[in-house]
Amino acid sequence: MRAPSAEFPHTPVLVEEVLRSLEPRPGGVYVDATVGTGGHAERILQASTPGGRLVGIDRDPYALAVASRRLGRFGGRVTLLRGDFAALAALARQAGAVPADGVLMDLGLSSLQLSQPERGFSFLEEGPLDMRMDPSQTQTAADLVNTLSEAELADLLRRYGEEPFARRIARAIVRHRPLRTTTELAELVRRAVPRRAWPRRVHVATRTFQALRIATNRELEALEEALRQVPEVLRPGGRAVVVAFHSLEDRLVKRAFNADPRLRPLVRKPLRPSAEEVAQNPRARSARLRVAERLNTP
Repeated sequence: MRAPSAEFPHTPVLVEEVLRSLEPRPGGVYVDATVGTGGHAERILQASTPGGRLVGIDRDPYALAVASRRLGRFGGRVTLLRGDFAALAALARQAGAVPADGVLMDLGLSSLQLSQPERGFSFLEEGPLDMRMDPSQTQTAADLVNTLSEAELADLLRRYGEEPFARRIARAIVRHRPLRTTTELAELVRRAVPRRAWPRRVHVATRTFQALRIATNRELEALEEALRQVPEVLRPGGRAVVVAFHSLEDRLVKRAFNADPRLRPLVRKPLRPSAEEVAQNPRARSARLRVAERLNTP
């Protein structure tokens, strides 16, 4: 697996599994609804040569700028759109990609986003409590941290982060706010959670940052909306592939694939990365892939 370069600072996960599930073919039409820096899209375009088309959607303009450079050599075979995949069907129609042979959603945070301290996604370097994927959005993580009540914060951390110490962390936040930086919040969480309860493999503030990021960007609401539109975008026989990174997302994907009579799930349990991939790219550890096929049903 190729490590991320300075130009393209992200290693996509489960690439071979995505390709086997999506089955890109020459001349096919594909929608990467979370194109990011274009890692998966690049491989899909290679596999669909000659003539395959790809529409890449993302709400992060910085990621789209990198994807544009990465995919530029494919010329008119690529269309990149800035937008939220909650508007998946409308954006795909706008680009002439309906019906599509495949739809991909990679729900993970990219290395590019984590590597920009000023965007506030990482607790490893000091930055503002921002966490917006779309910088034109008004609400930031700081707004939530500094305005929600203790009960609302505890509910947010429990619901979106599955944080067992949500109440203690919420109480500490309210007691010490206003909080302005990522390192302030991470240190506060570190002090609020008993040392014996710290997770072994991840930072103790991981769940708190996940919860705030999800809430700031309304990620689960957008995912539910996008999943509802997948059958409208796919042709009969087309594939939908979703890579999730935590149980909240994966449950939504599983439920949507099982509940829609126009879709047939193709795996009973999600596909997971190999030990070799995890060793080369530790961020792949929590990835899980589900795939469904569009049936010939109205």
